[in-house]
Order: sequence, then structure tokens, then C-alpha cells
Amino acid sequence: MPDRPDDAVGPTEWVTGVGPAVGVGPWLEECEGPLPGDPRYDRTLLAEGDRRNVVDAYRYWTREAIVADLDTRRHEFHIAIENWGHDANIGTVVRTANAFLAAEVHIVGRRRWNRRGAMVTDRYQHLRHHSTVADLMEWARAEHLTVVAVDNTPGAAALERTELPRRCVLVFGQEGPGVSDETQDSADLTVSIAQFGSTRSINAGVAAGIVMHSWIAQHADLDQAW
Repeated sequence: MPDRPDDAVGPTEWVTGVGPAVGVGPWLEECEGPLPGDPRYDRTLLAEGDRRNVVDAYRYWTREAIVADLDTRRHEFHIAIENWGHDANIGTVVRTANAFLAAEVHIVGRRRWNRRGAMVTDRYQHLRHHSTVADLMEWARAEHLTVVAVDNTPGAAALERTELPRRCVLVFGQEGPGVSDETQDSADLTVSIAQFGSTRSINAGVAAGIVMHSWIAQHADLDQAW
């Protein structure tokens, strides 16, 4: 199936499935006092309730207001993931990037990706598509960002002993083949995650979470965490 131009970004519907309801009911049932007049609040959500996958601080806010507030606090690291064969891990990476407030997520290769694992966080996370690795590298150089490839290849620096650059793009490969040769050749630095068991590698979505958290531990203001 050919890629469609509108598949680079866009909302994913939130499905709660079975179990207790997510979120809160109408404002007048949940809160004391009259409806707020603050323009950040969504009038429909105030009337009908807010069942979205957002932290309590953003309950009843419009999507635009949430994104605008996040934009005032975003971190200086970017995430890039190669997508040569519709990797199912991308949704998980996007969700984790949102949780750690990455500046942007870059999809390299195919434009379309499986949004199920994103759990609607793609609505609040800036996304950018690059058709090729060369396109990503050209963009990163223009933005003066250090490119850090993540793969357990010979010669890679141990993540646990490496200070990650504050302004960087953390690049992850597709499940299976890992980071492409072109990315490794173009990156300023390659880091690997220490492993101690029998498996040769860990899931790309898990690896992304580990490395993002390493950046957070080194550079983020933890007083700003929820």
C-alpha cells in the first residue's frame, strides 16, 4: 500500500476497552463552583466530561492549550526512529517521548506508522518525517544538534558511562536489523545499553525508553516533573 501524505501526523482515537472509566465526568458533577471562563478550557469537555489520556493538570483543557503549555517546557533532545518496514515499536517510542517531553519525534523512511501503541499521545507530540537518513542528518546539522545512534555494535560507547549531549538527536533502528549502516556512519556518537542475559538485543521501544531516561537523569530539572 503506498504511503499517504496525511499519514505523517494526526490524531488516534482513544479506546478505553473494558474496566473502569478513564478520566473525569462533567465539571458540575466533579468540581465545586461554576464553570471556569478560562479560554484554555474546552466547553464540550466541561459539559460532557474528559476521558482522554492526559495528566490531571490538563483535565478539560483544549488540545491546543495543552500543546501550547507543553511547548513552554519541552526538553532539548529529539528522538528519531528508522521505519523501513512499518515497525510496530514506533507508537511506544512516541508515547515515551511524550512522557519525557522530547522536543520532537522524527520518523525516518516510510511515512506511515502504527499509532496503536502511542495511546493518542501523537496528538500532543510534534512529529516530523524524513524520507531518508540523509534528510535527517541534513536537518540535524542545520539545527546544530549532535546525532547519537543507539545500537549494541562493536566500538559503541557504554551508555552508562557516557554523558549525553544536551542538544541531540537520539536515533534508534528498526526492530531486528537495528540502526542502519548509513546512520552509524553519519552519527557523531554511538552508544550501547549494557546487557547481562542471554538475549542478543532488547526491544527497540524499551531501548528508547532507557536512553531517554538517561538523558532525563543527566539534564532535566526534576522539580518540573509531575
